[in-house]
Amino acid sequence: MYGSWASTIEAKVVILGSQGVGKTSLVVRYISKTFSPNSTSTIGASFMTKKLTVDNCKVRLQIWDTAGQERFRAMAPMYYRGAQAALLVYDITSQESFVELHSWIEELKRNMTDELVIIVVANKLDLASRREVPEDQAREYVTRVLGPETPLYEVSAKEDDGTIEDIFLDLTRVLVDRKQYSLPANRNRQPPIHVEDPPAQSSSCCGLF
Repeated sequence: MYGSWASTIEAKVVILGSQGVGKTSLVVRYISKTFSPNSTSTIGASFMTKKLTVDNCKVRLQIWDTAGQERFRAMAPMYYRGAQAALLVYDITSQESFVELHSWIEELKRNMTDELVIIVVANKLDLASRREVPEDQAREYVTRVLGPETPLYEVSAKEDDGTIEDIFLDLTRVLVDRKQYSLPANRNRQPPIHVEDPPAQSSSCCGLF
């Protein structure tokens, strides 16, 4: 119905943040619309793909979920190298995870270009009664360090209301609007947004690839 996916915009999105903030849960919620309270820590990195059509452009997102453990930190550049976008994730119930965002931001500034699209995601909104990071504090920090155009979303991977999908759609629109990639020459008439859920493709990697 939507033609071949042979000619598609490719975009690499990397998910960064401390261990236990729910990076894997965010990706799984977006890809498969499910949540598992017993997800295990990522070793090295894993990736999943998502195909969608945004503003009449076919896009294939390759979403890299990186390990948050300190012992894997030195490997992170292997996984975010070549990324067009990054989601920086912290846990609203952990001030430590929020503070650690700064080191990720500094690392990206050192190693990536200004063209990198950055979105900050505050996870575990379902645990708001245990909040340690006030939303206004987080927004002030993001505006000061990353600029007023950088969005911050508060979400719950456990009890998602659709915001997680909106994050990825908004991110993809920015990438398409920037025209960083060669767009397909032959565009069929399509709805503005169509999300195709192919069988989940997942791969893990803890070494060079």
